[in-house]
Amino acid sequence: MNENKNLMFDTKSNRLHDSKKSFIDEDFLLQNEFSRRLYHGYAKSLPIIDYHCHLSPKDIAENTQFQNCAQVWLAGDHYKWRAMRTLGIKEEFITGNAPDEQKFLKWAETVPYTIRNPLYHWTHLELKRYFDIDELLTDTNSLEVYKKTTDILQHKSHATQGLLKQMKVEVVCTTDDPTDTLQHHRIAQKNEINTSLLPTFRPDKAYAIEEPVSYLDYINTLGESCKTTIDTYTDLIDTLNDRVVYFHEHGARLADHGLEQFYFFELGTYNCEKIFKKLKSKQDITLEEIQYFKFETLWHLCQMYHTQGWVQQFHLGALRNTNHRMLSLLGPDTGFDSIGDFSQALALSKFLNLLDTKDQLAKTILYNLNPRDNEVMATMTGNFNDGSVKGKIQFGSAWWFLDQKDGMEKQLNTLSNLGLLSCFVGMLTDSRSFLSFPRHEYFRRILCNLIGKDVENGELPADESWLGKIITDICYYNAKEYFQF
Repeated sequence: MNENKNLMFDTKSNRLHDSKKSFIDEDFLLQNEFSRRLYHGYAKSLPIIDYHCHLSPKDIAENTQFQNCAQVWLAGDHYKWRAMRTLGIKEEFITGNAPDEQKFLKWAETVPYTIRNPLYHWTHLELKRYFDIDELLTDTNSLEVYKKTTDILQHKSHATQGLLKQMKVEVVCTTDDPTDTLQHHRIAQKNEINTSLLPTFRPDKAYAIEEPVSYLDYINTLGESCKTTIDTYTDLIDTLNDRVVYFHEHGARLADHGLEQFYFFELGTYNCEKIFKKLKSKQDITLEEIQYFKFETLWHLCQMYHTQGWVQQFHLGALRNTNHRMLSLLGPDTGFDSIGDFSQALALSKFLNLLDTKDQLAKTILYNLNPRDNEVMATMTGNFNDGSVKGKIQFGSAWWFLDQKDGMEKQLNTLSNLGLLSCFVGMLTDSRSFLSFPRHEYFRRILCNLIGKDVENGELPADESWLGKIITDICYYNAKEYFQF
């Protein structure tokens, strides 16, 4: 009995196979012949346009060589951190001072317990694609895997630029604060590396007045970045416009915003000059004044994006930094956020309408974190598509907690039912890890399987050339046309 403990039954071949050797095979997630033809014939070999991620521009420009797999795989990855904490692993081995090798071994100990979590799939895809390791990661083989990956990471092919080249990454758009000098983007562009490294304008801190002390510090830094002083609200808007122009000159074609929800007021309900003056003089401001300030500042920014011909992205619905004890110890973006339960439809529709009324609505991508609101977002996009641009308003890919097989399928199905899947600009990594690009493969397999199952069920015609074109558009060509980098 023990001799067969690793054997599994393969329904395709009607044979038993060794589960340790062939978990991620060439037909992973592809459940019928048509799905396999779509993936292998059309999706598999396409380049990647990763138009939203959190990779370090410095690491790309300097072609960083990571010393070991813990550094490239675990540092900054709060998905893994949450899983390890849930399993009862001490923080010392997660974000603490434990040696890298010990952190990796603790992660390997965690992996078998992540079954049915996307981390299980991602982990083994990444081991196979980057390191040609075709076995399940456990505490039994963890030291061997750590040593092998560490050795491979010393090769030039596994420095950051090599990792991107291996995955055929054509464009990477990082996420950058308005105060950023973009020096690393300049270096990468000057050196003409294989992957185009472009910045994305992320001005969340420019209207985060709910924390007045840190906000005023930020405003000083923002002024210094433009060699000016920001004394008034008009100064703030002028400076942000200068930064938008600066980013555009450095290749930026996107802006991004992380919002719990939109706010909407009639313009002039409050006076932002007065609110800004109260901030500068350290007077108390009301909740409505905070919301109005965010609304009007975002309205100004969106007009700037339209002027530059940018795409604006809105990530909606995250409830961030819920654990104040851990926030004080580790800071933000460390794994203590969740799906929020915010009202979205009314204010969002009025905000987009305000811009559209004067034909100042830029191309827009709406990302939704609460699956309850999938249909809200998908139908919202149709309200503001005006025929000027193919897929002008997009229901963005499944994001964060929804970035998994079930979440992707639900997003694709909702978009299909209520919009045009054929116009979708496809997947992104939204990641801080240089080993995350197999997520594009994961998405492509899920997409091809979804279409293939429809063909098998008689719900779509078995027109391989046409459906293949739709697949290639979603995986690559729609994004290439939409962003026009």
